[in-house]
Amino acid sequence: MADRRNRCNQVLLLAYQSFGLVFGDLSISPLYVYKCTFYGGLRHHQTEDTIFGAFSLIFWTITLLSLIKYMVFVLSADDNGEGGIFALYALLCRHARFSLLPNQQAADEEISTYYGSGDATRNLPSSAFKSLIERNKRSKTALLILVLVGTSMVITIGVLTPAISVSSSIDGLVAKTSLKHSTVVMIACALLVGLFVLQHRGTNKVAFLFAPIMILWLLSIATIGVYNIVTWNPSVYKALSPYYIYVFFRETGIDGWLSLGGILLCITGTEAIFAELGQFTATSIRFAFCCVVYPCLVLQYMGQAAFLSKNFSALPTSFYDSIPDPFFWPVLMMAMLAAMVASQAVIFATFSIVKQCYALGCFPRVKIVHKPRWVLGQIYIPEINWVVMILTLTVTIFFQDTRHIAFAFGLACMTLAFVTTWLMPLIINFVWNRNIVFSVLFILFFGTIELVFFASALAKIPKGGWITLLLSLFFTCITYVWHYGSRKKYLCDQHNKVPMKSILSLGPSLGIIKVPGMGLIYTELASGVPATFTHFLTNLPAFYQVVVFVCCKTVPIPYVPQKERYLIGRIGPKTYRMYRCIIRAGYKDVNKDGDDFEDELVMSIAEFIQLESEGYGGSNTDRSIDGRLAVVKASNKFGTRLSRSISEANIAGSSRSQTTVTNSKSPVLLRLRAEYEQELPRLSMRRMFQFRPMDTKFRQPQVKEELFDLVNAKDAEVAYIVGHGHVKAKRNSVFVKRLVVNVAYSFLRKNCRSPAVMLNIPHICLIKVGMNYYL
Repeated sequence: MADRRNRCNQVLLLAYQSFGLVFGDLSISPLYVYKCTFYGGLRHHQTEDTIFGAFSLIFWTITLLSLIKYMVFVLSADDNGEGGIFALYALLCRHARFSLLPNQQAADEEISTYYGSGDATRNLPSSAFKSLIERNKRSKTALLILVLVGTSMVITIGVLTPAISVSSSIDGLVAKTSLKHSTVVMIACALLVGLFVLQHRGTNKVAFLFAPIMILWLLSIATIGVYNIVTWNPSVYKALSPYYIYVFFRETGIDGWLSLGGILLCITGTEAIFAELGQFTATSIRFAFCCVVYPCLVLQYMGQAAFLSKNFSALPTSFYDSIPDPFFWPVLMMAMLAAMVASQAVIFATFSIVKQCYALGCFPRVKIVHKPRWVLGQIYIPEINWVVMILTLTVTIFFQDTRHIAFAFGLACMTLAFVTTWLMPLIINFVWNRNIVFSVLFILFFGTIELVFFASALAKIPKGGWITLLLSLFFTCITYVWHYGSRKKYLCDQHNKVPMKSILSLGPSLGIIKVPGMGLIYTELASGVPATFTHFLTNLPAFYQVVVFVCCKTVPIPYVPQKERYLIGRIGPKTYRMYRCIIRAGYKDVNKDGDDFEDELVMSIAEFIQLESEGYGGSNTDRSIDGRLAVVKASNKFGTRLSRSISEANIAGSSRSQTTVTNSKSPVLLRLRAEYEQELPRLSMRRMFQFRPMDTKFRQPQVKEELFDLVNAKDAEVAYIVGHGHVKAKRNSVFVKRLVVNVAYSFLRKNCRSPAVMLNIPHICLIKVGMNYYL
């Protein structure tokens, strides 16, 4: 009984919190739905039946698409509790061989969250349809492009939502005051600039206000709706019958079909409910929507219909004109606050989708900021923030008329919903293992409805929808070009990797001079020796005594448990002192700035050495040409035989080297000294611990010797070797490929963050190795 009460309390708490992050965009749509619906030819059909028909369309659209499609079906297609377009794609990639991501290994499937608990579909035989898609590379590419189109629509919505929300919320000033429309646009721009400028501070200090604001807003518009029903036309409840939809189209004809571009705005923001699923639970979101959001929106739309049925002249400003005069200014302030909350939630969703896109190799490298005091999962991307702000201000100033922005917004939202509708049948068939008949029924029912709305939205392209096509095409090209170039570069690396026979033939010394220290060679290859290593040795025949090939890769799951993140293996015999470390992360994992990577790496390698000596491998191993790879954690149950102590000599040595540089008058050395001082606090924190093997008896003396070598190398010096490639298309490539690789992909590589910044590598410890790639 107590457990049930606790679960109910948890659902209620999450439902309350979800109002501030999930339902903002959907809740402010009454500001502009009716005025966008009765635009164009429909303005000449000012009858009660037309108004009732429009409300009936709104009611059944929300019921069928928002309530049934998303609340019943789409919310069930979560990826370990996460939602969104990439969650659907990741599910498909794990349950079928649809992925075009590199570095996929059999060991990844042993991660505890890879298939989920109780998933029995992994051992089922493949259907003929599934095998056909798996064998056809074009089908995989088409699926990826479909997902990238959906992703570009999410970013486009992130541009348009603040513009339409803030502009519509202050449109009431034009109706009730003598302010000019240009002045109202400037006020909207000032609010938007403030919204984006404050993004870097996070929302942890004001987030507790979001839910009360949205709840008060929903209750306010519901109360206004009830007032209008009672005051103006109590018989409006009859419009709940779908018969009025038939009457609507019978009387309006083609004008009624064109008005669907305004009707569909009532479900804008529904996709955001699924995208933000990871912050809450499906049960809490369903409870909040069915018990509060859905009835409040229906009452508001019904109340506006009742008001308009007796006041046809108020169509351009129907929402604010329907508010009783004593409550106008409080509702206006609530609308502005609700618009800011809705915009904040969509901006956060934009950051999140860009991060996921980058993690899966479909977006250029960008700086991702997450501060410890922020809410778990909240991130900030400076580049995206300023680009979205500039685009939002441009749209607001250029269009000025909120109806044109709304038409563009509606096209973006309907396209995203259409993409989700096409992905869901694949989920039903391949992930849920239902009969293909259910998939066909789903796409026939919901796809037909959305296709009608989508066709109407396309008719609005000349009236603002073209900006959606332009922005989505721009972002889709960026994502696909980056994916194409990165994949071609990876395949080139894989083709040029060094055979193990050539490494083994060199002997333990590799034919070079070995110096004290540890060299961490970053590579995208999960097996084999990258050409970067041999290229470095060719030009400088000396290297560190311990070599670790580090591969940071993304697995198509939201989060990888910390204890399963490191996959450690050995390259060559033990005397070579060469290791491989594969660091696996989920597409929603966020790297924390405080992580002490060097210490975790050394502890993980030491744990691997111990496990190897004691013959433990378990099931989480992967056989490759390099040898055995094992999942290890620094604090394994066997206990790593290393201890850490504060290294005062290291800090003292740093001070002595600083003094030496200070006494020099060389401009070059002074510049290096300035860079060194900038890195010194960070380095001192990373190197302030010193490892030493514990006084423990070892079964094999070689194990203690290897641990000593590992510890001494770490204490001597740690260097990070990163490839710095110059990418060009082959001379005999077709013109389109040369244009994509030499112009578009090269431009993106030159203007994005460097790998060293993304990997949080200290500048003073970085060594770049130049490489030429001919794709």
